[in-house]
Amino acid sequence: MSTITSLAPGINISARFRSTRQRTLALIEPLTPEDMMVQSSPDASPAKWHLAHTSWFFESFVLREFLHSYEVFHPDFVWLFNSYYQSFAAFPEKRLRSSFSRPSLAEILRYRQHVDKAVERLLDSNPEPEALKRIELGANHEEQHQELLLTDILHAFFTNPLRPAYKLEPMEADETRSAVKDSQQKRAPSRFAEFPGGLVDVGHTGESFCFDNELQRHRVWLDPYSLATRPVACGEFAEFIADGGYQKPELWLSAGWDAVRHNGWRAPLYWSGEVGKWNLFTLRGEFPLSEMEAAPVSHVSYFEADAYARWARCRLPTEFEWEAAAEGQPVKGNLLDSGRLLPSSATNSLQDQCPAQQFFGDCWEWTASAYLSYPGFQPLPGSLGEYNGKFMSGQMVLRGGSCVTPAAHIRASYRNFFAPETRWQFSGFRLAKS
Repeated sequence: MSTITSLAPGINISARFRSTRQRTLALIEPLTPEDMMVQSSPDASPAKWHLAHTSWFFESFVLREFLHSYEVFHPDFVWLFNSYYQSFAAFPEKRLRSSFSRPSLAEILRYRQHVDKAVERLLDSNPEPEALKRIELGANHEEQHQELLLTDILHAFFTNPLRPAYKLEPMEADETRSAVKDSQQKRAPSRFAEFPGGLVDVGHTGESFCFDNELQRHRVWLDPYSLATRPVACGEFAEFIADGGYQKPELWLSAGWDAVRHNGWRAPLYWSGEVGKWNLFTLRGEFPLSEMEAAPVSHVSYFEADAYARWARCRLPTEFEWEAAAEGQPVKGNLLDSGRLLPSSATNSLQDQCPAQQFFGDCWEWTASAYLSYPGFQPLPGSLGEYNGKFMSGQMVLRGGSCVTPAAHIRASYRNFFAPETRWQFSGFRLAKS
């Protein structure tokens, strides 16, 4: 995952570790033990499994290698909570995770405490730099699972006939109204900002933490291009639907049209109803489209994003066009730290100050780039090298983070990736022109 050779200047690894572990526990506070057993999609995992796997990561790649006095919490956990590290240990099929009624939630929480205390002992022992880098790696890994936990819970609650809200307690009614009000703002005009292109540097600079797939930094040539000043909004995507977008095979890639027919797609995931009467399900409950029409459209596949772009007589940006436009901008936006938990609209005032906005937060943005290695790419040695490199086939790159991505986790060079039919993630898109 990370190939940094030194820690970022001034980073407090102890504080980073503690705050990350505490945030995971805060995220499960609204959930019942029954909620944390649900696995509603083959792409998803139960919340209980996320709690265990993130502890397994610290135990497997930090404690067992750098704390000589460490005793494994349970020998079966070594393989039970392995995700896909083939060279490390065997593991159960992912689709069976919801059947793990044992170990209990209480035992998994004890497992977390056992691991946390051991990491604290390691931190107090003046560990070698490599151990600190692994702890930082584990914190970033856990932040990925914080996002996945919320993504998976949204899908689980959508499949529940009661459609419960993840976060809608009476004490937070004002906060919820504020979040929806942000999404109700009048839709900012979608304009196109021009970028000169040329020879640009892309990839991580290597001055702080990064994953191995962000390296090596290298130069690419970009022809002049334009990017939409904001992502495509829900109301705009509703126009695509009303114009028969899901019934026009000429707009779709062949595999995308097959997916439309096979899955019966007629709108983004979490949209229910019909043309003119759409409702959108979110972590804060269900809202009519009229209350969300200015917010970025979310939970669409690469295929849907590409079809919309054809319909709009545009295209999707490449990942390098996106990065060149976003690099140097502060990582600010509607991320997990905002507490909104749903995409929010762009604002007209911001559009007057900068040529393009919403690069960070709200929704991951599909790009037209296949997920491939950079020149000079070197995965980490051993089992950790399996994290990114082995998925460089059949995936498309997304950029920018979402409303459930921790702010400390994202940067302009960050490369997320999913199969093109994926919809359960907070994934949207913006348009580009050559």
